[in-house]
Amino acid sequence: MSKGILVFARNNSEIDYVKQAYFLAKQAKLILDLPVTVVTDSVAHLKNTYTDYDEVFDKVITIVWNESDLTEDTTFSRTENHSAKIYFDGTISRKRLQFKNETRTLAYDLSPYDETLILDTDIVIANDTYNQCFKQEHDFLIYQKAYDLAGFRDYSEFDFISDTSVEFYWATCVFFRKTKTNKIFFNLLQHIQDNWRHYNSIFQINRSVYRNDHAFSIAIHIMNGYQSGDFAKPMPGKLFYITDKDILQRLSNDEFFVLIEKEDYAGEYTPIKFKGNNLHVMNKYSLNRCIDEVLNV
Repeated sequence: MSKGILVFARNNSEIDYVKQAYFLAKQAKLILDLPVTVVTDSVAHLKNTYTDYDEVFDKVITIVWNESDLTEDTTFSRTENHSAKIYFDGTISRKRLQFKNETRTLAYDLSPYDETLILDTDIVIANDTYNQCFKQEHDFLIYQKAYDLAGFRDYSEFDFISDTSVEFYWATCVFFRKTKTNKIFFNLLQHIQDNWRHYNSIFQINRSVYRNDHAFSIAIHIMNGYQSGDFAKPMPGKLFYITDKDILQRLSNDEFFVLIEKEDYAGEYTPIKFKGNNLHVMNKYSLNRCIDEVLNV
């Protein structure tokens, strides 16, 4: 069966997700020996910036959301309402930017692989743990727990999607095989997204920004018969992360040099070194700066 990685890279006015996807694909090829397909609405930027894009990516899937943007190369089109969120670059700098995160529910239909690993573009691959996904028997894997390198922060919001609702799952890394059951799951995801106002209220999230984590968590709960169940199995290894209040200072092979925000001291940081594990870097600004250094841009 075919296997590979699927990433979604949709730029906003300041964050270059295509750059992150390009770097992820190079790391995936080097460390995991896996092909990567990118889904993007920034194809011109990809092709103009990276002349070797067709060597780095297995496939490039073009997606647009407005009929006026349709071309003969368009793979998928759909109506969409973008949301916005605050992007931090450490504890001091913040900007409100467009947040284009509505395409992940289409992963089953868009993936060219029988076995697919969905990764956020801000995952930095540093070991071959993800290869274990393709060697085990379960058809759907996702992280329920994640580990903050800071250690002191209260992120109980990652235990449940709200204080009175269902268990939280991370849509950051998801593995699935193309089965009838998983087709039902992704159809359910699209239904939840299309009717987000309803599900946002019913599951008592009551937040303005649509999050894939919340939609996946709700869909898993429903697939389990609205109770605890075993539809979703855990991803291999641990999901480590730093928030956008932290700063990724430097990348060197499998080593991360990170400035972790100090508790109760805005603008001050504690330097740490993290080595040998994959890392979810939520600070997109600092990640892109480090990628530029690695790629010598």
